[in-house]
Amino acid sequence: MVSAAATALAQTNSVEVRKLSLEDCLVIVLQHNLDVQIHRYNPELGRLTLSSDYGAYDPSFTAGGGHDHAQQPGGIDPQGRPFGGTETDDNRFNMGVSGLLPWGLTYNLAGNLTDTFGTRPTLVQGNTITGYSTNTVYIGGVPVDVAQPNFDLVTVRTPFENVVGSVGFLQLRQPLLKNFWTDSARLQIMMDKKNLKISEQDLRLQVMSSITDTETAYYNLIFSQENVKVQAKALELAERLVVENKKRVEVGALAPLDEKQAESQAAASRADLLAAQGTEDTQERVLKSLLSDNYANWKNAAIQPTVALIALPESFNLQESWDRGLRLRPDLLQAQLNVEKQGYVVKYRKNQILPQLDLVGNYGLTASGVSVSDALGQWSGQNNPFWGVGGQLTIPLANIGAKNTYRVAKATKEQLELQMKQVEQNILILIENAIANARTSFQRVDATREARKYAEDALDAEQKKLESGKSTSFQVLSLQRDLTTARSTEIRALADYNIALAQIALQEGSTLERRHVNLEIK
Repeated sequence: MVSAAATALAQTNSVEVRKLSLEDCLVIVLQHNLDVQIHRYNPELGRLTLSSDYGAYDPSFTAGGGHDHAQQPGGIDPQGRPFGGTETDDNRFNMGVSGLLPWGLTYNLAGNLTDTFGTRPTLVQGNTITGYSTNTVYIGGVPVDVAQPNFDLVTVRTPFENVVGSVGFLQLRQPLLKNFWTDSARLQIMMDKKNLKISEQDLRLQVMSSITDTETAYYNLIFSQENVKVQAKALELAERLVVENKKRVEVGALAPLDEKQAESQAAASRADLLAAQGTEDTQERVLKSLLSDNYANWKNAAIQPTVALIALPESFNLQESWDRGLRLRPDLLQAQLNVEKQGYVVKYRKNQILPQLDLVGNYGLTASGVSVSDALGQWSGQNNPFWGVGGQLTIPLANIGAKNTYRVAKATKEQLELQMKQVEQNILILIENAIANARTSFQRVDATREARKYAEDALDAEQKKLESGKSTSFQVLSLQRDLTTARSTEIRALADYNIALAQIALQEGSTLERRHVNLEIK
């Protein structure tokens, strides 16, 4: 039977009736629910964030080079003659690789080369180039006093070149106290590992919530559609009584007041039917909003549930439900992960109180010569190695900041532990409430079923009495209202019982298992 909402929609649009079981709706929800799709990104974002944390261990390559030019003024040679200054050019190049290793070791492997060339003033005799100090010139390696007058000394500008550099210059620094067992990079990695698990539990919680919301909306829609039928039946009874009373008034068997009372009841039943149809429309839109990521695709669709409202008895074990809740509830698992995260912070902050004691070392090769080939030759022969090893100790005298930050971290962890305990307690209470509600709802199903049967029998008997003149329209109308209420209450109890079962699974954290949903987070 197509719902009243679908019938009204057909007046202006081409209606597509979609017959859906609850399982059909759950499949659609997992694929198209916007809340689920939004939360599905969280684990992916968590994985990307965690991957980016390992960038702290990416080595860095640097390279540079440049050219420098400098001129210096000249002066007066030992014989009182002016000479020109020095002109120098440098071609320099450096490169290196540096980084951090997961156990806190920092390294820097570098090399540099500087080629210096230019011209400078030099004392010469004839065509012989000499070097000199303040009072002496060198000819053929023999020092000669420049004050001796038998030398004709002149100052000329002569070219020169000098190459110096180092290669394989390795610097290492390993913390032994502060930043040894943990540091900021390792802390962030451990925190984001937990954040990834928290995001996975967040997705699991959202899927569970969406499934439960869908079950609730599905059963509420069934109730709404069945309630429309109840109200339509009530209107049918009221209108039939109006017709029958009108005939009795015409033959003088009833007073005109009885006819008016029947018409009043028919009008009230018509208003109740319109209200029930409006509720059905609203509940259908609620379910559509959960099923769709493009509401326009559902605009002209009328949902027809294929599941009948029934109440299957369930056995409840409070202790087992508590155990499941404490083991499966995503919000409790998130609280536990937050406590573990803060444990890493406490460990890090405690480590930061320690003195800074570092083991340092270096090793490399140096070279110098009058040309680049000379320097390269010395490097290839490993002629001039150097190395060093040592330690460096830094002790903060007061260390107030680190100590108080550590106290803050410990207090925060204690607070999170209390919050986790609060979540545990709330879970136990919510599960107990859900089970109690389910038991009450199941009892209501039996009670309302009996009440509806009694109301049907009472109305049937009263109508027969009215036909024989032994009752009044007022009594029949009153019993019609009672029957309508009993029928509506019965289907409400059936819907509430099925919703209560879904709520128990949600409070236990077992919704996915109950609905056989295998949530794989990749």
